[in-house]
Amino acid sequence: MYLVTGATGNVGSEVVKALASAGEGVRALVRRPDTVTLPEGVEAVGGDLNRPQSLKDALTGVRAVFLLPGYEDMPGLLGEVRSAGVEKVVLLSGGSAGNGDLTNAVTRYMAASEAAVRASGLPWTFLRPSAFMSNALRWLPQIQAGDEIRVSFPAVRTASLDPFDLGAVAARALISDDHRGEILWPTGPEALLPAEQVAVLAQVLGRDLRAVELTDEQARAEMTAAMPVEYVDAFFDFYVKGTLDESIVRPTVLEVTGRRPRTFVEWANAHAGDFR
Repeated sequence: MYLVTGATGNVGSEVVKALASAGEGVRALVRRPDTVTLPEGVEAVGGDLNRPQSLKDALTGVRAVFLLPGYEDMPGLLGEVRSAGVEKVVLLSGGSAGNGDLTNAVTRYMAASEAAVRASGLPWTFLRPSAFMSNALRWLPQIQAGDEIRVSFPAVRTASLDPFDLGAVAARALISDDHRGEILWPTGPEALLPAEQVAVLAQVLGRDLRAVELTDEQARAEMTAAMPVEYVDAFFDFYVKGTLDESIVRPTVLEVTGRRPRTFVEWANAHAGDFR
Protein backbone atom coordinates (compact mmCIF):
# COMPACT_ATOMS: atom_id res chain seq x y z
CA MET A 1 0.00 0.00 0.00
CA TYR A 2 1.23 3.48 -0.91
CA LEU A 3 0.05 6.75 0.66
CA VAL A 4 -0.07 9.82 -1.58
CA THR A 5 -0.34 13.25 0.03
CA GLY A 6 -1.70 16.17 -1.97
CA ALA A 7 -3.62 13.49 -3.82
CA THR A 8 -6.00 15.83 -5.64
CA GLY A 9 -3.36 18.38 -6.71
CA ASN A 10 -1.56 18.69 -10.04
CA VAL A 11 1.24 16.33 -9.02
CA GLY A 12 -0.37 14.13 -6.38
CA SER A 13 -3.26 13.20 -8.67
CA GLU A 14 -0.77 12.01 -11.29
CA VAL A 15 1.11 9.93 -8.70
CA VAL A 16 -2.20 8.32 -7.70
CA LYS A 17 -3.06 7.50 -11.32
CA ALA A 18 0.41 6.14 -12.07
CA LEU A 19 0.36 3.83 -9.05
CA ALA A 20 -3.20 2.68 -9.75
CA SER A 21 -2.34 2.00 -13.40
CA ALA A 22 0.55 -0.17 -12.22
CA GLY A 23 -1.89 -2.25 -10.18
CA GLU A 24 -0.59 -1.05 -6.82
CA GLY A 25 -2.67 -0.41 -3.72
CA VAL A 26 -3.10 3.34 -3.31
CA ARG A 27 -4.40 5.40 -0.41
CA ALA A 28 -5.11 9.06 -1.22
CA LEU A 29 -4.83 11.50 1.67
CA VAL A 30 -7.51 14.19 1.43
CA ARG A 31 -9.21 16.52 3.88
CA ARG A 32 -12.76 15.33 3.06
CA PRO A 33 -12.86 11.77 1.68
CA ASP A 34 -16.57 12.00 0.91
CA THR A 35 -16.13 14.85 -1.59
CA VAL A 36 -13.47 13.51 -3.99
CA THR A 37 -13.58 11.36 -7.11
CA LEU A 38 -10.59 9.04 -7.47
CA PRO A 39 -9.56 6.28 -9.91
CA GLU A 40 -11.22 2.94 -9.35
CA GLY A 41 -9.69 0.99 -6.50
CA VAL A 42 -8.04 4.00 -4.85
CA GLU A 43 -8.94 4.46 -1.18
CA ALA A 44 -9.64 7.98 0.05
CA VAL A 45 -8.59 8.62 3.63
CA GLY A 46 -8.86 11.76 5.75
CA GLY A 47 -6.02 13.48 7.56
CA ASP A 48 -4.26 16.80 8.10
CA LEU A 49 -0.52 16.96 7.49
CA ASN A 50 -0.28 19.87 9.93
CA ARG A 51 -1.67 17.56 12.64
CA PRO A 52 0.59 14.49 12.43
CA GLN A 53 -1.43 12.46 14.95
CA SER A 54 -4.42 12.61 12.59
CA LEU A 55 -2.54 10.36 10.16
CA LYS A 56 -2.43 7.15 12.20
CA ASP A 57 -5.22 5.42 10.26
CA ALA A 58 -3.92 6.71 6.92
CA LEU A 59 -0.45 5.27 7.59
CA THR A 60 -1.56 1.82 8.73
CA GLY A 61 -0.09 -0.84 6.46
CA VAL A 62 1.65 1.68 4.20
CA ARG A 63 4.97 0.69 2.59
CA ALA A 64 6.00 4.10 1.21
CA VAL A 65 4.75 7.69 1.25
CA PHE A 66 4.75 10.38 -1.42
CA LEU A 67 5.18 13.56 0.60
CA LEU A 68 4.76 17.23 -0.21
CA PRO A 69 7.15 19.74 1.42
CA GLY A 70 6.65 22.69 3.72
CA TYR A 71 4.37 21.50 6.53
CA GLU A 72 4.47 23.11 9.97
CA ASP A 73 5.82 20.13 11.90
CA MET A 74 7.83 18.08 9.44
CA PRO A 75 9.81 16.28 12.19
CA GLY A 76 6.58 15.31 13.98
CA LEU A 77 4.99 14.25 10.69
CA LEU A 78 7.99 12.09 9.80
CA GLY A 79 8.01 10.66 13.31
CA GLU A 80 4.48 9.38 12.73
CA VAL A 81 5.54 8.00 9.36
CA ARG A 82 8.45 6.13 10.91
CA SER A 83 6.42 4.85 13.87
CA ALA A 84 3.91 3.36 11.44
CA GLY A 85 6.64 1.17 9.94
CA VAL A 86 6.79 2.96 6.59
CA GLU A 87 9.87 1.86 4.65
CA LYS A 88 10.51 4.89 2.44
CA VAL A 89 9.61 8.52 1.71
CA VAL A 90 9.59 10.08 -1.75
CA LEU A 91 9.66 13.85 -1.20
CA LEU A 92 8.62 16.44 -3.75
CA SER A 93 11.22 19.19 -3.47
CA GLY A 94 12.61 21.84 -5.80
CA GLY A 95 15.66 22.69 -7.88
CA SER A 96 16.95 25.33 -5.47
CA ALA A 97 16.78 23.13 -2.36
CA GLY A 98 20.50 22.39 -2.34
CA ASN A 99 21.91 25.85 -3.08
CA GLY A 100 22.21 26.88 0.57
CA ASP A 101 20.49 30.27 0.22
CA LEU A 102 18.03 30.22 3.12
CA THR A 103 17.14 33.89 2.61
CA ASN A 104 14.94 32.72 -0.28
CA ALA A 105 11.52 31.73 1.09
CA VAL A 106 10.92 28.93 -1.42
CA THR A 107 14.43 27.50 -1.04
CA ARG A 108 14.11 27.69 2.74
CA TYR A 109 11.03 25.49 3.06
CA MET A 110 12.27 23.03 0.44
CA ALA A 111 15.66 22.72 2.15
CA ALA A 112 14.05 22.41 5.59
CA SER A 113 11.81 19.61 4.33
CA GLU A 114 14.75 17.73 2.83
CA ALA A 115 16.74 18.18 6.06
CA ALA A 116 13.83 16.83 8.12
CA VAL A 117 13.56 13.73 5.93
CA ARG A 118 17.30 13.09 6.17
CA ALA A 119 17.19 13.51 9.96
CA SER A 120 14.25 11.10 10.29
CA GLY A 121 16.43 8.13 9.40
CA LEU A 122 13.88 6.96 6.83
CA PRO A 123 15.14 5.83 3.43
CA TRP A 124 14.33 8.55 0.92
CA THR A 125 14.27 9.77 -2.65
CA PHE A 126 14.09 13.50 -3.39
CA LEU A 127 12.47 14.85 -6.54
CA ARG A 128 13.73 18.24 -7.74
CA PRO A 129 11.70 18.85 -10.90
CA SER A 130 11.77 21.79 -13.27
CA ALA A 131 8.76 24.10 -13.56
CA PHE A 132 5.46 22.46 -14.48
CA MET A 133 3.70 22.76 -17.84
CA SER A 134 0.48 23.07 -15.88
CA ASN A 135 1.66 26.50 -14.72
CA ALA A 136 0.35 27.70 -18.10
CA LEU A 137 -3.14 27.28 -16.65
CA ARG A 138 -2.51 30.57 -14.84
CA TRP A 139 -3.19 32.22 -18.21
CA LEU A 140 -6.68 30.74 -18.39
CA PRO A 141 -8.55 33.90 -17.26
CA GLN A 142 -6.69 35.96 -19.87
CA ILE A 143 -7.39 33.41 -22.61
CA GLN A 144 -11.06 33.46 -21.70
CA ALA A 145 -11.07 37.27 -21.78
CA GLY A 146 -9.18 37.86 -25.04
CA ASP A 147 -6.14 37.12 -27.16
CA GLU A 148 -3.39 39.01 -25.30
CA ILE A 149 -1.49 36.99 -22.69
CA ARG A 150 0.67 38.95 -20.25
CA VAL A 151 3.83 36.97 -19.47
CA SER A 152 6.33 37.49 -16.66
CA PHE A 153 10.07 36.86 -17.07
CA PRO A 154 9.79 36.76 -20.88
CA ALA A 155 13.48 36.03 -21.50
CA VAL A 156 13.62 32.99 -19.18
CA ARG A 157 13.60 29.55 -20.79
CA THR A 158 12.31 26.60 -18.78
CA ALA A 159 12.44 22.90 -19.60
CA SER A 160 8.92 22.60 -18.24
CA LEU A 161 7.69 19.19 -17.14
CA ASP A 162 4.29 17.60 -17.59
CA PRO A 163 3.01 16.58 -14.11
CA PHE A 164 2.02 13.30 -15.80
CA ASP A 165 5.72 12.51 -16.21
CA LEU A 166 6.56 13.62 -12.68
CA GLY A 167 3.82 11.31 -11.41
CA ALA A 168 5.36 8.43 -13.34
CA VAL A 169 8.83 9.15 -11.91
CA ALA A 170 7.45 9.39 -8.38
CA ALA A 171 5.57 6.11 -8.79
CA ARG A 172 8.70 4.29 -9.91
CA ALA A 173 10.66 5.75 -6.99
CA LEU A 174 7.95 4.54 -4.60
CA ILE A 175 7.64 1.04 -6.05
CA SER A 176 11.29 0.32 -6.80
CA ASP A 177 14.26 0.30 -4.45
CA ASP A 178 16.55 1.47 -7.27
CA HIS A 179 16.46 5.15 -6.31
CA ARG A 180 16.87 5.08 -2.55
CA GLY A 181 19.18 7.85 -1.38
CA GLU A 182 19.06 9.56 -4.80
CA ILE A 183 18.10 13.06 -5.85
CA LEU A 184 16.21 12.91 -9.14
CA TRP A 185 15.90 15.92 -11.47
CA PRO A 186 12.96 15.36 -13.87
CA THR A 187 12.58 17.90 -16.69
CA GLY A 188 10.68 18.27 -19.90
CA PRO A 189 12.32 17.57 -23.29
CA GLU A 190 12.81 21.19 -24.45
CA ALA A 191 13.48 24.63 -22.99
CA LEU A 192 10.85 27.14 -24.13
CA LEU A 193 10.29 30.84 -23.62
CA PRO A 194 6.88 31.95 -22.31
CA ALA A 195 6.05 33.40 -25.74
CA GLU A 196 6.80 30.03 -27.35
CA GLN A 197 4.38 28.35 -24.95
CA VAL A 198 1.73 30.93 -25.85
CA ALA A 199 2.35 30.22 -29.55
CA VAL A 200 1.77 26.49 -28.95
CA LEU A 201 -1.48 27.21 -27.14
CA ALA A 202 -2.57 29.47 -30.01
CA GLN A 203 -2.02 26.67 -32.52
CA VAL A 204 -3.71 24.00 -30.38
CA LEU A 205 -6.71 26.19 -29.58
CA GLY A 206 -7.01 27.74 -33.04
CA ARG A 207 -6.72 31.21 -31.52
CA ASP A 208 -4.72 34.32 -32.42
CA LEU A 209 -3.06 34.46 -29.01
CA ARG A 210 -0.23 36.96 -28.54
CA ALA A 211 2.29 37.18 -25.71
CA VAL A 212 2.65 40.63 -24.13
CA GLU A 213 5.99 40.78 -22.35
CA LEU A 214 5.86 42.42 -18.93
CA THR A 215 8.68 44.49 -17.53
CA ASP A 216 10.06 43.40 -14.18
CA GLU A 217 8.19 46.27 -12.52
CA GLN A 218 4.90 45.23 -14.10
CA ALA A 219 5.48 41.59 -13.21
CA ARG A 220 6.27 42.45 -9.60
CA ALA A 221 3.09 44.51 -9.28
CA GLU A 222 0.90 41.73 -10.66
CA MET A 223 2.55 39.01 -8.59
CA THR A 224 2.40 41.05 -5.37
CA ALA A 225 -1.36 41.32 -5.81
CA ALA A 226 -1.59 37.52 -5.90
CA MET A 227 0.95 36.17 -3.38
CA PRO A 228 3.01 37.15 -0.31
CA VAL A 229 5.94 39.47 -0.98
CA GLU A 230 8.50 36.93 0.29
CA TYR A 231 7.47 34.55 -2.50
CA VAL A 232 7.53 37.31 -5.12
CA ASP A 233 11.07 38.07 -3.99
CA ALA A 234 11.94 34.38 -4.24
CA PHE A 235 10.81 34.15 -7.87
CA PHE A 236 12.66 37.34 -8.77
CA ASP A 237 15.74 35.84 -7.15
CA PHE A 238 15.33 32.73 -9.32
CA TYR A 239 14.44 34.29 -12.65
CA VAL A 240 15.83 37.84 -12.61
CA LYS A 241 19.00 37.32 -10.59
CA GLY A 242 19.34 33.90 -12.24
CA THR A 243 19.96 31.79 -9.12
CA LEU A 244 17.87 28.92 -10.55
CA ASP A 245 18.46 27.62 -14.07
CA GLU A 246 15.47 25.56 -15.24
CA SER A 247 16.52 25.58 -18.88
CA ILE A 248 18.65 22.45 -18.51
CA VAL A 249 17.13 19.40 -20.22
CA ARG A 250 17.91 16.21 -18.32
CA PRO A 251 17.30 12.53 -19.23
CA THR A 252 15.75 11.62 -15.86
CA VAL A 253 12.23 10.81 -17.07
CA LEU A 254 13.54 8.46 -19.76
CA GLU A 255 16.05 6.83 -17.41
CA VAL A 256 13.50 6.20 -14.64
CA THR A 257 10.37 5.36 -16.64
CA GLY A 258 11.80 3.99 -19.89
CA ARG A 259 9.95 6.51 -22.06
CA ARG A 260 10.58 10.07 -23.16
CA PRO A 261 8.86 12.95 -21.40
CA ARG A 262 5.89 14.64 -23.06
CA THR A 263 6.39 17.84 -25.03
CA PHE A 264 4.51 21.05 -24.34
CA VAL A 265 2.54 20.44 -27.54
CA GLU A 266 1.41 17.08 -26.17
CA TRP A 267 0.50 18.62 -22.83
CA ALA A 268 -1.45 21.42 -24.53
CA ASN A 269 -3.40 18.97 -26.69
CA ALA A 270 -4.19 16.83 -23.65
CA HIS A 271 -5.49 19.89 -21.75
CA ALA A 272 -7.12 21.83 -24.57
CA GLY A 273 -10.49 21.26 -22.96
CA ASP A 274 -9.34 23.01 -19.80
CA PHE A 275 -8.63 26.16 -21.77
CA ARG A 276 -11.87 26.00 -23.73
